[in-house]
Amino acid sequence: MKSPIPHLVIVALLTSTCATVLADNSEKSLVDAADSEKLRYVGMPQLSPDGRQVAFDEDGTIFISSLDSPAPRPVTGESSSASNPRWSMDGKHLYFLSDRSEQNQLWRLSIERFGEAEQMSDAEYGLGSATLSPDETRVLLELTDDDLLHDENAEDDAPPPPFVLSRQQFKRDAGAGYLTAGQSSHLHIYDLAADERTQITSGIHDESDASWSPDSNSIVFVSNRETNFDATYRTDIFTVAATKDAEIKRLTNDDASKHSPAWSPDGKHIAYISGGDGVYSVQQLALVPADGGDSRILTAELDRWVSAFEFSADGRYIYFSFDTAGAVHLARLRLRDGHIEKLVEGEVTVNAFDVGPDDTVAINMNGPVDAGEIRLLRRGRLIDLTDLNRAYFDEFLVADKRKVSFESKDGTVVEAFITFPPGYLPGKRYPAILNVHGGPVGQFSWGYSFRAQYLAANGYVVIEPNPRGSTGFGEEYVRAIYRTWGITDYDDVIAAVDYAIAEGIADPARLAVTGYSYGGYMTNVVITNTDRFKAAASGAGHSLIEANFGHDIYQQWYTWELGVPWENREKYDVLSPFLRAGKVTTPTIFLGGRVDWNVPILNAELMYQALSVRGIDTELVVYPDTHHGGWATEYEQDYLQRILAWFDRYLME
Repeated sequence: MKSPIPHLVIVALLTSTCATVLADNSEKSLVDAADSEKLRYVGMPQLSPDGRQVAFDEDGTIFISSLDSPAPRPVTGESSSASNPRWSMDGKHLYFLSDRSEQNQLWRLSIERFGEAEQMSDAEYGLGSATLSPDETRVLLELTDDDLLHDENAEDDAPPPPFVLSRQQFKRDAGAGYLTAGQSSHLHIYDLAADERTQITSGIHDESDASWSPDSNSIVFVSNRETNFDATYRTDIFTVAATKDAEIKRLTNDDASKHSPAWSPDGKHIAYISGGDGVYSVQQLALVPADGGDSRILTAELDRWVSAFEFSADGRYIYFSFDTAGAVHLARLRLRDGHIEKLVEGEVTVNAFDVGPDDTVAINMNGPVDAGEIRLLRRGRLIDLTDLNRAYFDEFLVADKRKVSFESKDGTVVEAFITFPPGYLPGKRYPAILNVHGGPVGQFSWGYSFRAQYLAANGYVVIEPNPRGSTGFGEEYVRAIYRTWGITDYDDVIAAVDYAIAEGIADPARLAVTGYSYGGYMTNVVITNTDRFKAAASGAGHSLIEANFGHDIYQQWYTWELGVPWENREKYDVLSPFLRAGKVTTPTIFLGGRVDWNVPILNAELMYQALSVRGIDTELVVYPDTHHGGWATEYEQDYLQRILAWFDRYLME
C-alpha cells in the first residue's frame, strides 16, 4: 500500500507556487474585463497506460505533457477544434474528437511518429460526444429521436412546425426551450469498422451517464423509469448488453437520485454517486454488484459532497474528490474494509483527475490563487507538470484571498472568502461587495476567481460567503435551507458583511451586493430586507416564485419542496422577494439572458418595473439569444463592466 501524501508537503508545494505568483508586483498591471481572455483553463487530464504522459485539451487544442518533458506540446493544430483526448490501450495512439471534417468525428493520432491524424468515424450526424469502448472498436452515443430526423424535402422558407407538448416537465434551458416527444435520449452504438449505428434503447424514458463494461460487452446507464418520471428526481442504475433488442436489467430500486455509474476493473461491481433526495442530500459514493444485489453507501461517515470518482487499475481502491469547507480534496477508499485515506488536502480545489498505473494520479487543480494546472501525484509526491498561466501571472497583480469564519445570527459558524484590493492597507476601510454564489447547493472555493480579482483590482473588498445550503459542511448544513430560501441563508450572508465591518475591513457606508442565478435571487432578497446596501446588481435571479411554476425548468423542485401554489400560496409568497419590492431603496441593475429558461428574464423584468414605477434608480440589461450559461465572451465582459460601473456610480463618486 502506498503511503499517503503528508498534508504539510501539499501546503509547502502550493505555498511556494503562490509566493512565486505574488512576488515582484512592482511592474505588474491591474486586470481589466478584457483580460479574462488571457487566462488558460485546462481540461480533464488523461494518463497514458505507463503513467508517464498526460494528455489534456485547452481551448480546442490537445496537449501532451510528460515526466521527461513537462512543457506541454500541442499535438493538434489551430485550424480546427479538438477535445476529449483518450489513450489507446497500448499507449501508442491518442483518440480525440475534432471538427476538422466539418462535423465532429473521432480521430486517432500516432504518438510515436506524430504524423497526420486518421479519421476513425464518419457518423452521419457527427459525434457530439462519444465514449470509446475498451477494445477500441465501437463508440457509445446518447442521441434523441430528433437528432436522427432529417427532412430533406422541407422548404427553406417554410415556417417551423409548432411545438407539441405532452410532458409534465416540458422545458429545458437549451435551444427553443421546449421538450417535445422526440427529445428523449437513447443509447446507440456506432461500429467504427463497419460505419454502422445500432440503437440499443428506445421508448419514452431518457438514458444518460452511460459507460462500457471492461470487456466491452455491456453498458451501464442511468434512467428514471417511474410511471410519472417528470414528478421525481429519482433515478436508478441499469445494465444492458451491447446488442440490439437486449433485455434491460435494473440494479437499484430506491428513492435516491443516482448518477455517474462506472464498472470495477474486474467487472463484478458498479460504483455510482447517490444523491438522496436529488436536491439537498449530500452526494455519496455507492457500490452495487454488477449481477444484482444490495447496494451500499461507502462514504456516509465522511458526510461530505462527493463530486467525482474512479477505480484504481487493480480495483482495490476508489479514488474520489469531495467538497470540504471551501476546498475540494482528493481521497481514496479501500474497498476491502472501507478505510478512507486523504491524499490531497489544504487550500486546494481538485477540479478533475485520472488514475493510472501504480496509483499515479493526474490532477487538474487550483492552489490558493492559481487558475488551475496539471499536477501529477506519483510515489508520494505532487509534481507540477504545467504552468500555462505563467505569462498571465507575470503580467497582472494578484489580489490576496483569505478564508475567514464567524458566527451567524443563531450561532452557526459560517465561512467566507475575502479578496482584498492589491495594495490593501490594514486598518483602512474599503468599499465592499457582497457576492453570493449560485446553486444554492454549491460553494466558493480556493483558486483564482477572475470576477473577484477584477472587482478587487478596482478598489473593492469582495466578500464571498458559503452560507447554509453550501456544500462542504455536511448534509445538515446543506438541508438547512429546505423551504427557507432567503431566510436562513440571508442571516449568514449578512453576518459575513458584519464580520468584515467589525474587523475594520469594509466601510459600512459603502456596501454593494451582487450574485448570479441563486445569487441573483439572494440579491433580490437582500434589497427587499435592508437598506444598508448602496447599490446592487442582480444577475438572473428569481423574484416571483409562483410566476415561474410552469414557466421555468424547475417543476419537479417546486412540487417536491413547496407543493403547488394554489394549495400552498403562502409558502410561495414568503419566498418571493418581488412581493416586497415596495420596500426597496437600493439602486439596482438587473441582468439576464433573453432565452434563459433556467431563470427566465421575466423575473428581472418584474423587479425592474417595480423599482421603475417607484422612482428608484434601476436599469434592465437583456442579452439577446442567451441562455443561463454558455455566454459569448463579449457578453461576459459587458456584464462585468456594467456591474462595476453601477457600483462605482454609487460607492465611488
